[in-house]
Amino acid sequence: MRTYMVAGTGMSGISAVRLLLWANQNVILYDGNESLDKEALKKKVASAPSGDLDVSKLSIYLGKLTPPIIQELGIDICVISPGISLEVPFVVALKQCHIPIIGEVELAYCYSKGDIVAITGTNGKTTTTSLTGLLMSNYVDACGVYDQEFTVGNIGIPFAERASQTTDRSIIVCEISSFMLETTTSFRPKVAAILNITPDHLDRHKTMDCYIQMKERITKYQTLDDAIVLNYDDEVLRKFGQTLSQRVVYFSSTKQLPEGIFLRNDDIVWRENEQETIICKTSDLNIIGRHNHENAMAAIAIGMILEVPLEVIRKTMHEFTAVEHRIEYVKTVNGVKYYNDSKGTNPDAAIQAVRAMSTPTVLIGGGYDKHSEYEEWIEAFDGKVKKLLLMGQTRQKIAQCCDQLGFHDYEFVENMEQAVSIAKDIALPGEAVLLSPACASWGMFENFEQRGRIFKELVRSL
Repeated sequence: MRTYMVAGTGMSGISAVRLLLWANQNVILYDGNESLDKEALKKKVASAPSGDLDVSKLSIYLGKLTPPIIQELGIDICVISPGISLEVPFVVALKQCHIPIIGEVELAYCYSKGDIVAITGTNGKTTTTSLTGLLMSNYVDACGVYDQEFTVGNIGIPFAERASQTTDRSIIVCEISSFMLETTTSFRPKVAAILNITPDHLDRHKTMDCYIQMKERITKYQTLDDAIVLNYDDEVLRKFGQTLSQRVVYFSSTKQLPEGIFLRNDDIVWRENEQETIICKTSDLNIIGRHNHENAMAAIAIGMILEVPLEVIRKTMHEFTAVEHRIEYVKTVNGVKYYNDSKGTNPDAAIQAVRAMSTPTVLIGGGYDKHSEYEEWIEAFDGKVKKLLLMGQTRQKIAQCCDQLGFHDYEFVENMEQAVSIAKDIALPGEAVLLSPACASWGMFENFEQRGRIFKELVRSL
C-alpha cells in the first residue's frame, strides 16, 4: 500500500481523496493555506455523493512543504489538481525528492473501467462534450453496447468522482484541458478529439509550442485500435494528423473531404469508403454559429466511429440545446435579445460568439489578463459591434488595442451591474447584448460560471 498526497482542496482534490479512500489507500490531503479548518475539510471529503466515507484514517497537512517534511510524511506519489502549476515551490520540492506527480484525471483513469472518449481544444470543448455525452446517453437508452454513460472532467464533475462507479460496459465522455493533460502518464482514450488550437493559457504554458504539445498529448498513449478526431481547417492539427498511426478522422466546415465529415451548404455529410451519408442539416440544430456546426461534426464523428446508429445520432442533434454560458439565450427585453457567453474566456472563443450574432450588438468584455492578444477579436467586430463595454484588469490593454485599430466605440464600466444597465440604455429593439469577455473571470468573479449567472440574474431582473 502506497501513501498518496493529494494537493488541492477544490473539487478535483476532494474527489481524488474520495477515490483513494474507496480504494483503501493511505491518503494525505495537502493545501498550502494554513488557515483552513481540518475538520471542515474532513467533513467535505466524507459527504460523498455516493454515501458517507470513513475519513478516520485521512491525514491532512497544511502549510509550507519542504524536502525534509516530504520525507517525514513518507509520500510515495502526489496527485495534483489541474489548477496548480508545476512550477510552484512545493511541486519543485516534490521533484527534488523524486516523488512521481500525476493529475486527478490520470488517477481516475487508473481506477476506471470501460471506454473513454476524451475531448480537448481551445474552444468548443464543453459544447462538444455535452453533445457527445447526450449522444452516448441516448445510445445507452437505445440498448447499445454500453449500459451506463458518464460525462466528466473539465465540464464540472471530476473524473475521480465517477471512476469507482464504472464497469466494463461504461462509456465515459471527458472534457480535458491542457492543464489536465500536463500530468497524464498513461491516459488512453478509445476515441479522442482535438477541436482547434489557438493561443490561450500562455501565462501558464509560456509558449505556443508548449501549449500545442499539451493539447496533442491527448493522443500520446493511444494505440492502433484507437481513433482521433481532428479539425482539418486547423493547419496545426491537419499536419499533426499526418504524423499519427492510429485512425484519424477529420472534420471540416470549409472543404468537402474525401473521407470524414464536412459541411456542404446546409448539410452535414459523412463520407467513408466513397459512400456519402447526409446526417442532418445545420438548420435542424438548436445551436447557432459556424463554430457550433464544427462542434456538432466532431460529436457526430465520434458517434460514427463508435458505430452509434444513425437514428440515435439524428435524434440527439435535433434535441440538443446550447450549453449554459456558451452563447446562451437569456431573455428578450424591449425587443433586445440578451446572450450569455461567459465561457468565452479567450479571444478566439469570443470571436466565434461575435460572428454568431446576426444583428448590431452591444458587447460586454474584459477581465483577468491571461497574456492574450486582442487584435483579431476587435477586427472581428466588422461593423457588428455597436458598443464595447470594458471591465476588469484588461480594460486598458483592450482599449489601447481598439484605438490602434480605429475602433473608438468603447466605454469603461466598474462592474457587471453597470455594464447591464448601460447596455440596456444603448441597445435598440432588434439588436442584441452579448456577454463574451475574451478574458478569464478571476479577480472579479470566482469563475466564469459565477460571472454568467450574475449576468443572467441582472438581465432577468430588467
